[in-house]
Amino acid sequence: MTRARGAIASRFGFPLLASLALVLAAFGQRRFGGGGWKESHVTDETRTAREVDSHSTGTPTWTNRWGFETDVFTFARVKYTSNGRYGRGDWTTDTPDSDLNLSYRLQQMTSMKVDPDGRFVRLTDPDLADYPFLYIVEPGSLYLNEEEVVALRKHLLNGGFLMLDDFWGDDEWSNCEEVFKQVFPDRSFEELPLTHPIYHGVFEIGAKGQVPNVWRGAMSQFDGVTYERPDATDVHHRAIVDDRGRLMVLATHNTDNGDGWEREGESDYYFHNFSEKISYPLGINIIYYVMTH
Repeated sequence: MTRARGAIASRFGFPLLASLALVLAAFGQRRFGGGGWKESHVTDETRTAREVDSHSTGTPTWTNRWGFETDVFTFARVKYTSNGRYGRGDWTTDTPDSDLNLSYRLQQMTSMKVDPDGRFVRLTDPDLADYPFLYIVEPGSLYLNEEEVVALRKHLLNGGFLMLDDFWGDDEWSNCEEVFKQVFPDRSFEELPLTHPIYHGVFEIGAKGQVPNVWRGAMSQFDGVTYERPDATDVHHRAIVDDRGRLMVLATHNTDNGDGWEREGESDYYFHNFSEKISYPLGINIIYYVMTH
């Protein structure tokens, strides 16, 4: 169950949100132009999601006040090398629509100013510290070299945060856990309880909902199945914290929030049951929490 919280006080000045239904009423009515899948041609030189063609129903555009273009929150997606062991995708999965749709909804539903382009970043990029929020998709196939391991460890211990999303089953979890044992040999993932403040921010979240891909989600109205493989029935939100208990890493396992952000315009059933109820409230809560703690 998810509902909007009645009062939010933060340095970003979030508005009061009366109810989830009221706040998200425009979601089902808003569709973006430029729809249809196109070949992306994402390369290592591609720096922003804005440079990539939509893979869904088109992406929103917006601008920020002149002179404050850099005084914004930026959704930063990490470029990485896939090891090819388990995962079905790579670092480009769901981009650009997931990055830009979530960014648009964040600035639409709060008073945060958000970068309209997003950013693709290597962990070894010299400007990594400019991006306190990082996102890695498909960590079931994640590989980091030693230089990247050291850079990520430093970034997270210096106040950064990383969200891991869209990976399924025991093998993909094992790969992710193995990589993060290299990053933090003395720390382990722990299940995040629903009492954690991250679930009680902009939206009141009462369950760890499962978001399947758009095809599986649309079919679930007939068969009730939302998991993508037999060993992925239960959703986990697992975290790594620092010595003060601050969240450094949050892994949303056996769920695909990125598809919920990317595919919002493709199926009314999928939108109302997965994007609206699960993916957007969780994504916005996570960003709100980590940017104010």
